[in-house]
Formats: sequence, structure tokens, C-alpha cells
Amino acid sequence: MTHSKTSEAAQKHVRVGPAGWAYADWKSIVYPKRKPRDFHEASYLAEYFDTIEINTSFYQPPSPEHCRQWLEQVAANPRFLFTAKLWRKFTHDRDAIAEDERSVRAGFDALRNAGRLGAVLLQFPFSFHRTPENVAYLRQLAGQFEDYPLVVEVRHGSWNDKDFYKMLHELGVGFCNVDQPIIGRSLRPSEVTTAPAGYIRLHGRRYDTWFSDDPEIPSSERYNYLYSETELEPWAERIRKVDQQSERTFVVTNNHYQGKSIVNALQLIRLLTGAKVKVPESLRLRYPQLERIASEPPKEPTLFIP
Repeated sequence: MTHSKTSEAAQKHVRVGPAGWAYADWKSIVYPKRKPRDFHEASYLAEYFDTIEINTSFYQPPSPEHCRQWLEQVAANPRFLFTAKLWRKFTHDRDAIAEDERSVRAGFDALRNAGRLGAVLLQFPFSFHRTPENVAYLRQLAGQFEDYPLVVEVRHGSWNDKDFYKMLHELGVGFCNVDQPIIGRSLRPSEVTTAPAGYIRLHGRRYDTWFSDDPEIPSSERYNYLYSETELEPWAERIRKVDQQSERTFVVTNNHYQGKSIVNALQLIRLLTGAKVKVPESLRLRYPQLERIASEPPKEPTLFIP
């Protein structure tokens, strides 16, 4: 596939966006200082991106009412698809009951029925190693939610096995390719596709805080990492390869501290499409490296802005 054709495919099939939108430290960095009365973060981000991964669904199921509000907020972008993380009661605590499943489905169905649910992410912790018991649990969970477009994220290197990928393919479940600090048997960067939905998540490379349990270090420090364009270039190539094997591909930047995920998502879109991108005005003031990929000049002079 030529680069021009790859760029065209990227524009049609690949959706790049951040994990979540409600971060206190995004104020006046990602979002404008002066917000209009009807401002909503998801609506604002949908002007720049074609996907957002809902991460609040990891902590509790979103209500159908909230999901319908989110649908209204992204309605202006016809290409927009949400992805959503499955509640941690199913992937981490593993103590979910039937009522929990009903609660999860109520919100997800509101998104799916509107044609706006691109994937449901089953994210497991690093401690979830490939054992017969865990394989059986993963198979059970995939069967329980098989009517959704599922993607599995595992982080331990024991899962890097052709039989595991074959199982996912047979189940129709996607594999999430991750960028994370490579510590011990951490899963390394990959370009695996096992289902119609390709998926990539970039977490940053904070080796010093990734597994830290120091109570004095804020949890947000795990995601305080800005990829350089040189670090993103190999991922752009992997994304192209995943997309060639997928019907649709989602690329999620999770290095959210102070909007760094937004910077890197915009840079990835530039790398994939070759086109300059629309850049949030407040963000370009904080990250001047965005100037060279911005499709529009700044609205305010930046000469005296530090």
C-alpha cells in the first residue's frame, strides 16, 4: 500500500482520541479559560477527534441518561464513535453479579442502539497472568458480553502466545496493542489484529512511577509523559499495519496528565494522514511544538507567551 493510499485509509478507518475527558488539570490547557454557557468537554473534543474512550465506566456503569447526553454532545461529528471500558468488578475485582451486568448493559445499549459504540474494552491488570484459570475466566467473560464488539487488554508478557491470539480470533474478540513501560515481563509493543476492531492504547513510559505504591506520589504521575514524534513514528507504522487487517481501528492516548494525551493524539493524526490538524488554542500556548502541525494560525500572538 502506498503512503497516499495509507493516508486515505487512515482518514476513513482509523479513529484517534484520548482516554476520558474529565480531568481537573486540563482546565485552561486543553479547554479554554472562558467557556460558553453550553460548553461540554466531549462536544469540544469531538471537534478534533473521532473517538473518546469512556473511562468512568471502569469505576461505575454509566447511566442510560448520561449516555444519551453524551450522544447529543458528539452529534455534530458523524464519524464519532465512543469506546468504553468494562466495569472493574468484572476485570479486577471479579465479584460481579447479575444485577451488575444489567447495569452495565443499560448504558452500553444506549450507545450501541445509536450506532455510536465502537468497542468495549476488557482491561485486565498486570497481575492477570496467563494461567488455565485466567484463560477460562476470560473465555467466560467474552461469552457473557459476546453481543458487543469486545477488545481485551492484558499487560503481562505471558499472554504473548499464538494460541491466545488464535482463541481471541475464534471468539471474535480484538486484541489491544499497548505501549507501556517495559518492566520485567511487561507486554511489549505489537501490531496484532484478531477481530474486525483493531485497538491501540498508549500509556506513556514513566518507568519510575508505573508500579509505584508511594502514597506521596499522585496517581496522575503514572501518566505524566509526553511522547516525542520520534517515539510516535514506529507506532504510526504499527497502526497502519493493524488497520490493513481491521474494519476499523481505534487509537487511544492515555498519557492524560496536563493534556499530553491530546498533544500526542494530534501528532499521531498528522503522522497517519500527512495533513495538518486543527489544534485547540489554549493547548498550542502550552505546547509550542504543535505550531508546526497546526492547520490554522494562532488567534493571539505568542511572541511574549512563555
